[in-house]
Amino acid sequence: MPTPISEAEAQVMEVLWAATGPLSTEDVVAALEGRQEWQLATIKTLLNRLLNKGALSAEKDGRRYLYTPVLKREDWIGDQASGLLDRLFGGSLAPLVAQFSSQRKLTAEELAALKKLLKDNEQ
Repeated sequence: MPTPISEAEAQVMEVLWAATGPLSTEDVVAALEGRQEWQLATIKTLLNRLLNKGALSAEKDGRRYLYTPVLKREDWIGDQASGLLDRLFGGSLAPLVAQFSSQRKLTAEELAALKKLLKDNEQ
């Protein structure tokens, strides 16, 4: 399993995953403006942590670096979901679904999607 990504690091990754190309530190700062009140130094620290974890790559562009995600969002979500399932439900999916459905009523669309997943899984 890859090195875990903190909640703060995940917010930076979300900015990079949403981008259509590499971003500079200033681009990340601008994208987080209004969502987070982090100082430039904090964002630089988060970017460096992500680089050290192998979640990002950096390419020198003049006097600045451009950051590109190496870790795919789908892979990160899969790791997060598996970790949640293992930690809280012993790796069993049925109790997870039961817990969520007991907390809120499933919509018709959600029920249809679950039924389709079950049907597809039987094949």
